[in-house]
Amino acid sequence: MRVVIVGALPESLLNFRGELLSELVSEGHEVIALANKATPALVASLKDFGVCFNSFPVQRNGMNPLQDLKTFLALRRKFHDLNPDVVMAYTIKPVIWGGFALRNMSHVRFYALITGLGFAFHIKGGLCGLLTKVVITLYKAALVRASGVIFQNWDNQNEFVQHKIIPESRCSIVNGSGVNLTHFKQKSIFPEGCVFLTLGRLLGDKGFREYAIAAALVKKRYPDVVFKLVGPNDPSPDSIPVNEVQSWHEKGWIEYCGATNDVRPFLEECSVFVLASYHEGMPRTVLEAMSVGRPILTTDVPGCRETVDPGENGFLVPKADAKALAERMIWFIENSDKWKTMGIKSREIAEERFDVRKVNDKLISILGLKG
Repeated sequence: MRVVIVGALPESLLNFRGELLSELVSEGHEVIALANKATPALVASLKDFGVCFNSFPVQRNGMNPLQDLKTFLALRRKFHDLNPDVVMAYTIKPVIWGGFALRNMSHVRFYALITGLGFAFHIKGGLCGLLTKVVITLYKAALVRASGVIFQNWDNQNEFVQHKIIPESRCSIVNGSGVNLTHFKQKSIFPEGCVFLTLGRLLGDKGFREYAIAAALVKKRYPDVVFKLVGPNDPSPDSIPVNEVQSWHEKGWIEYCGATNDVRPFLEECSVFVLASYHEGMPRTVLEAMSVGRPILTTDVPGCRETVDPGENGFLVPKADAKALAERMIWFIENSDKWKTMGIKSREIAEERFDVRKVNDKLISILGLKG
């Protein structure tokens, strides 16, 4: 079959969907990937997988209706020219405008992969509440003829069902995007000192402000403990300015290490991985840390809570609670003898639930593309 995978950020096609694209090609399908304009190197990498890349204009975080109209019209033209058998779109703009663009192509099976509810579902009141209502309305209209909607956790699925966006009968669940257990090898934890690490785009709802405040609280008692933050800037309305992050660095609360193309060295150097996020679909950074064999400290919110068996491979704390986060960090500092066994348990959970081969096998079956 001719299969089209639609995203917004071109890098995500390799970082989050690379193994899926490769597996679809190995199943004998013709695979075409669509996203915003990509670098020649990325296009070449996809070609090495046997995947053809096409670009279309999309503002991942923008709210300009004229730009969204351009996205819709571009996708409609692409789908008409490519005449696919199956389309799977992920992230909000490709799902919504891809769904609208396919409404008159009844022979195409359309699937939406919901990788998280995003900023619009978590803001309340006034104009922000209006934005949430608009997004729900758009989702309902875009998914009216979807063959299926795929979620990465039960909470997100329940949210869509409760808002009557999609009936439960057309919903499926997969364990995130999975993690490549060969690429992210299990590594021993360095016993010297304690290093906390958090990773992600510089967004407020990733909980980085709470992470910085918690670090400051912990350092009053344990000044030698290291807190690292790795991640790039982001154009989202929820972005944290780089100069704010730099101020935490200058105060000695954290070490800001900037962006990276390879997180493995940072994961291997840390003792405990932290993600204080407000909401997730399924946090890829946590899955990678689990695969490397690190204890996890994250929040009791959708997506994050699925990665932790409390007391076994880590702990859950309330979101937006820097004090609770600091208290658990202190527990890890004072119980370093537990790091190894918790890290081994993290790896076991990653192997059992989040192996990318298992995740993609289920996803391909849902799409009806298993040979």
